[in-house]
Amino acid sequence: MPAPFSTLDDFRKLLAEAPKADQGVLDAAAERNGQLTKPPGALGRLEEMAIWYAGWRGTARPEIAAPQVIVFAGNHGVTAQGVSAFPAEVTEQMVLNFQHGGAAINQLSRAAGAKLSVHALELDRPTADFTQSPAMSEAEVIAALATGWDAVAENTDLLVVGEMGIGNTTAAAAIAAALFGGAAEDWVGRGTGVDDAGLATKARVVAEGLAVNPAREGLEVLRCLGGRELAAMAGAIARARSLSIPVILDGFICCAAAAALEAAEGGALDHALAGHVSAETGHVRLLEKLGKAPMLSLGLRLGEASGGALAINILKSAIACHSGMATFAEAGVADG
Repeated sequence: MPAPFSTLDDFRKLLAEAPKADQGVLDAAAERNGQLTKPPGALGRLEEMAIWYAGWRGTARPEIAAPQVIVFAGNHGVTAQGVSAFPAEVTEQMVLNFQHGGAAINQLSRAAGAKLSVHALELDRPTADFTQSPAMSEAEVIAALATGWDAVAENTDLLVVGEMGIGNTTAAAAIAAALFGGAAEDWVGRGTGVDDAGLATKARVVAEGLAVNPAREGLEVLRCLGGRELAAMAGAIARARSLSIPVILDGFICCAAAAALEAAEGGALDHALAGHVSAETGHVRLLEKLGKAPMLSLGLRLGEASGGALAINILKSAIACHSGMATFAEAGVADG
């Protein structure tokens, strides 16, 4: 079935009507957790994550059997401003590398037992330079949201989305600044490794983009300052919510795309955990704004869904303990 929206207002309505976690299952999972053969709270955040996951999957004793990783790729007109250490051609070259199994995300997805798919979005037609005009028209952002929506397999039980797109840390910084305020310098980072002059250029470009595009509503910010791959990630995250599929968020760019959903509809990311905090300057601040505590902190700054994919096995371990451990009664162990 095609995505059930043709306008941003349609999409907003879907966000507003999205399902919530099952409170009865959350209560049952918490009760089970309290009966497992361990001291209360001994598994720390693993216990919280397992209960959270159970509530979204509708069973107090869940399992993760079909995780999916999706990487979306797009090109940005703003790269003409010199915001990246690499040319835009690298986006397409990396897509080929993903398709041939040679990238980090291929290895990390395999290690996590996750199915990986890659979607390139009109790489021969970059978005508009957002220092001159909105990055996308409504039709263009709807098409990208729909690509993400349609990419989620209905049998998925855990979703991670990531991106590839030269220039997209600049787009992510602009989105974060538009949604949460602060100076452009607060949000820009070195991305693929720009020098100090490049960092100053990114800050200037973000400030210009904010001035040219005054919209501050979540989905309008995504349209005006984002890119096709960011919109596709947002579409996939929203689709997962419609199917009660939990999501692990990747790095700064993924979280910026997700933040547009949260800004459009409070609670839109209740089904999402932060997989990691990256080395990109604005990511710590962005996670704080979203109220998401990262599962991992490993100094990653690759993108590609790499940090989110790494976190799959952490959540799998949480679920394995929650669903596989014996209760005190089952094990014949005195619980005090």
